[in-house]
Amino acid sequence: MNTTKLQDGFMNRSADGAATVNRLLATLPKNEYKRVLPKLTTVNLVLGEALYQPGEVIRYVYFPNDSIISLISELSETAWLEVGMVGNEGMAGLPVFMGVSSSSTHALVQGSGTAMRMSSAAVRKEANRLGSLHRLLHRYSHSLLAQVAQSSACNRFHMVNARLARWLLMTNDRLGVEEFPLTQEFLSNMLGVRREGVSKAAGALQAASLIRYRRGMITLLNRRGLEAKSCDCYTIIKAETDAYLN
Repeated sequence: MNTTKLQDGFMNRSADGAATVNRLLATLPKNEYKRVLPKLTTVNLVLGEALYQPGEVIRYVYFPNDSIISLISELSETAWLEVGMVGNEGMAGLPVFMGVSSSSTHALVQGSGTAMRMSSAAVRKEANRLGSLHRLLHRYSHSLLAQVAQSSACNRFHMVNARLARWLLMTNDRLGVEEFPLTQEFLSNMLGVRREGVSKAAGALQAASLIRYRRGMITLLNRRGLEAKSCDCYTIIKAETDAYLN
């Protein structure tokens, strides 16, 4: 696992000794992190794995390291739409912090990797201390709500090419790699468009030498070019994320 240097100059470690690269946890003061450390467990998340579903009690929350969790709204039995994306900047299971035991969305692993898992009961206990974790989760709640609102407007008003570029940039930011598995069916669900629309948009980005798409794998070739193709929603969402962690 990538052991990038954290903001305060030290590398947090989980109870089983694995390096923690979740940016929210890394922002905690050392003494507070040491208190929550025994309650954290490193888990492997598998692409397509459902962590919780609408109406189910959320037993655990997840702080992704090098994985991504999509928050998905089910519009019908055959229509899904991603309404939020959680990577190393945040936590999946935010309803628990807000005093709600279940969610109205699906939490689906979009990018495989590792995450730090904590029981919902432990999160509630730590949040009730009104310490740094409590304050960070409040700020993250605002950041995620801003992302959901901006993504909703983006999905309604912007062209598929721009939305695809935004989505790829957000995924790249959270995974930290330029190549990742991605099928047209999965991407169709994420963007809420038909597979034909995804194929056309991906083809246009590939023709412009911004990405390479083959055999269910996407490779980002020109990040600056993707930023130019993306709508302003990407920079707005990124600014919100960066602001709450600083």
